[in-house]
Amino acid sequence: MRAHLARVDAVLVQALIAAALSFAHIHDIAMAAGQDGWKAWAYPISVDLLLVAAWRRLRSGTAKAGAWCWFVIALTASLGANVATAGLLDVTDVPAWLRILVAGWPAVAFLGGTLLAHSGPKTATGEIGTELIEGQDDEPEITPETPAQPAAIGPTPSTPPVPVPTALVNHARKVAAEHRTRTGAPIDTPTLRARLGVPAPLAEAVAAQL
Repeated sequence: MRAHLARVDAVLVQALIAAALSFAHIHDIAMAAGQDGWKAWAYPISVDLLLVAAWRRLRSGTAKAGAWCWFVIALTASLGANVATAGLLDVTDVPAWLRILVAGWPAVAFLGGTLLAHSGPKTATGEIGTELIEGQDDEPEITPETPAQPAAIGPTPSTPPVPVPTALVNHARKVAAEHRTRTGAPIDTPTLRARLGVPAPLAEAVAAQL
């Protein structure tokens, strides 16, 4: 237990030192580019927050392409500041292109942070449909028996209603409303079935309740 804590403490101390150095380098670049006062301190905070947001999205397992894109952008900004302050840049004579990059960074960070925070994970439609299908697999399959003699002419017995979960109906209403807003027409049963990922009988039962 003590060995594990010592290993964790060492990693934590190393991470804090690296974060502090990177924070200071980004601050120095912002100062050299004309962003003085509290603005110079805000720049490293925005870079670190964008890194954290991208990393959290990567850990969640959803929208990895966008998360990798913003992670690389934030990491490039951090590494660029570290390299630039290692003597490769004259902080007394910052080039114009670097001033432009520093001035435009807040808009880039705001866009990336907004997309990472508000682009939610994939809809649970497929998961709901999968759970319902898996649940139906546990039920015994009922196959119609072939009658030995012709059936008597009479009214066809009605098909027993398919039980529809309330959560699925509520989700289907949202899908139908989104479809009407986008196309201007009510959603049809085949489209609803494809969006929900459920069998045809269940899709028809859901459509009847919309």
